[in-house]
Amino acid sequence: MAFLNEAVLSDPERLAAVARARRVLPAQAIPLDAIAQMAARLTSAPIATVTLVDDQEEYFVGVHGLPEPFREPRRAPLAYSLCKYVVSQDHPISSGDMRRDSAELCEHLLTTEFGVRAFLAVPVRDNAGRPVGSLTVVDTVVRQWNDDQLTALLEIAEVLRPPPTAATTPGVEGLDSAALLDSVQEAFLAVNPDGVVVGFNRAARDLLGFTAAEVCGRPLQDQLLPDYDGQPISAAIDRLFAAAPDRPVTRQVNLCHRDGHRLPANVSLSVVRGASGALACAFLTDLSAQAAAEATAERHQNFLAALLESLDVGVIACDTTGRVVVMNKAIRKVRGLPLDGDIPEDLPASAANALLDTDLRPLPWERTPLMRAWHGEHVEGADVVVRRPGHRLRTFACTAQLITGNGGQRLGAVAVAHEVTSLRRTERFRACHRAVDEALKAARSATEAAPAILEAVTTALNWPCAELFLIDELTDTLRPVGHWHTTGIDPDGFFGHTPRYGTGITGRVWATGQAMWVPDIAHSPQLTSAYEESRVEVCVRNGIRTVLAVPVRDGGTLLGVLTCYADAPERHEDLLTVLLDGVAAQIGVYVALRHAEELARQLTRAQDDFIALVGHEMRTPLTSIAANAGILAEDSDSLDDDHRQMVQTIARNTGLLQKIVETLLDLAGLESGHVALTTEVFDLVETVTAAIAAAQPHAADTGVRLCAELPSRALLRGDAPRLRQVLDDLLSNAVKYSPSGGDVHVSLTLDDDTVQVCVADTGIGTPTTERARVFDRFFRGSNVRHHGTTGSGLGLSLARTIIALHQGTIRLTDNEPTGTVVCVRLPVGDVPTSA
Repeated sequence: MAFLNEAVLSDPERLAAVARARRVLPAQAIPLDAIAQMAARLTSAPIATVTLVDDQEEYFVGVHGLPEPFREPRRAPLAYSLCKYVVSQDHPISSGDMRRDSAELCEHLLTTEFGVRAFLAVPVRDNAGRPVGSLTVVDTVVRQWNDDQLTALLEIAEVLRPPPTAATTPGVEGLDSAALLDSVQEAFLAVNPDGVVVGFNRAARDLLGFTAAEVCGRPLQDQLLPDYDGQPISAAIDRLFAAAPDRPVTRQVNLCHRDGHRLPANVSLSVVRGASGALACAFLTDLSAQAAAEATAERHQNFLAALLESLDVGVIACDTTGRVVVMNKAIRKVRGLPLDGDIPEDLPASAANALLDTDLRPLPWERTPLMRAWHGEHVEGADVVVRRPGHRLRTFACTAQLITGNGGQRLGAVAVAHEVTSLRRTERFRACHRAVDEALKAARSATEAAPAILEAVTTALNWPCAELFLIDELTDTLRPVGHWHTTGIDPDGFFGHTPRYGTGITGRVWATGQAMWVPDIAHSPQLTSAYEESRVEVCVRNGIRTVLAVPVRDGGTLLGVLTCYADAPERHEDLLTVLLDGVAAQIGVYVALRHAEELARQLTRAQDDFIALVGHEMRTPLTSIAANAGILAEDSDSLDDDHRQMVQTIARNTGLLQKIVETLLDLAGLESGHVALTTEVFDLVETVTAAIAAAQPHAADTGVRLCAELPSRALLRGDAPRLRQVLDDLLSNAVKYSPSGGDVHVSLTLDDDTVQVCVADTGIGTPTTERARVFDRFFRGSNVRHHGTTGSGLGLSLARTIIALHQGTIRLTDNEPTGTVVCVRLPVGDVPTSA
């Protein structure tokens, strides 16, 4: 008979025993899943479980054939539990047919949901004899259980019962000897299931400052780890022992050093079974240097981000997979995207609607400059037209190229876009004038030429429609002679109206002889009469936003009006007026001069005059400082001494600035990972020797003696050009800051796994208080600045970055009695023994 005893299930001592069993049972030598499998085989049952049960849930610590819904969580609510009946009675329970035994079992969820029909279960007890769970076998068919099967389960359950608790606290002797642990270079500590530290090696003492006597026997949270993600560490230890993971679990924590400061560390945790029970073993790795490097990288990333956001040109970049990872504010504004936040996932899909080629056809994402560069093409000055609803079309000249590592591997691509809308519009204006000229030459009348003229005008403007009105000499009225719409459709009521003198946009230009610009026709305070409001309604109905009308003249004689319509808000009123004035002038000349020869001459003159005018107004002298300085320097012989000195100063400072920028970008690329090392096995002695030879002429000029103490050979794996870059900078500094008659000594020492290069000079040295900052960007010692020696303060920063990427170290010390010693220590790496 199955019944439930809530008092037994909720007994505090039993619940404590269950919590301990959840830590201890999984750490036993025999895997619990194997025990469940053995129980199933001995009873010929398809399902077997080793379970623990508290007053809320049942926990599966060993399973065989468990239904899918319970496999991943390895736990179930009490409603699904059979173990609760065994614990309540502290006695074996069985059922050959659950649907007939009792109402409790007939309606059990295992029966109704999973078709379970029979089970046999025996208690699992702790070392004090308290029932904490059960060993249960389950079948989906009706069957009878025999005594042999019951006996087998009872014997297996007895195996699961842990031995009595030892009187002493478990130690690490069952795992390894203390001497062996102290020989391990990585910090190690061991914790028992109660959270007490029972093992602490010499490396842990060196890392954390505590001795083993100060730590062992005390709870972990009292000294070493007072906080674990805002929760007591005991809860995490309980979870670790309960899970007993097969593989080490890694976490990042902040340990407490003996002097009180927090120490970031990576912890690799494992549950190990020893002679004295289960222990949690932790190996600690100091992350202080990594945290500092990450902070530096974050500063550099913020610097680069601020630089990108300050640019007026648009910058977009993708990673090695082609996914867009950078879009600065300039390009976000163009696309109408939020200035901050994540890059939209549908950015490539939206390209066809937003990006056009120069023929205004949709530009697929794969044909954008960025993607062309990502596929390996170098793109220079490719025009892309950006279309945004409710805004004018804008044209951008794009340059894009592939980003590669030192080994030639593809890292991504970057594209830079600067707006050339006005420039391209000017170029289209020239083409427009040529097209108008050709249309007029080919036509026998203005009416015949009008469609071609208006098509050329709307194409140049990227506007949808335009119309031409000429004054009838007989009636002295303004009549339409032609119109053009990009769709080829003649909107009902839009074209063909007869303007009224002094009323409406075209009528006002007819009356005043002055161009009229209406930036937003729907909200113009000038158009208030009934006739004007009707024309405004027609325009708005056809999507018109901006209107520009200019007079067609021959000298001082008004001949007509050219009116053009835009479907988006427009700027550049003066520029557009100049274009239409030029076209109107061509039309005026054509209308006034009937004869072909005179017409051709006048049209050519009007075209040349207009192009000269626009060219003069638009031409902006764009030169680079470096180029101009070079040109001036080449002609410096014709200058007096003062001016020649100015030119030399400009050239020198320009060169320094370029070198600083190149160095800074190189440094940023290395630190961000965009520029990678190219490693190979090489002889460092040869590299050092070449660097000394290169520095020798400068040393000789300044009276500095160079000497070296080098072995015959020193092979290591690394990036030889980058390490040469470091050596050149160190030698240059040593010579630069050493007085005439001083010495620079270079030494190289080698052991089994590391090589050390030291450069010692007898120069001005570095103040002790400033030595910690010498590797910071742009930092220069106060004595160097007062000494008047030039420099950017980037050399040692770049050197430290290169050495760090080689997993090495660089440090600076005093050279008694005066000077500096810089030592670079590098791992030899994977060097073939036959090399």
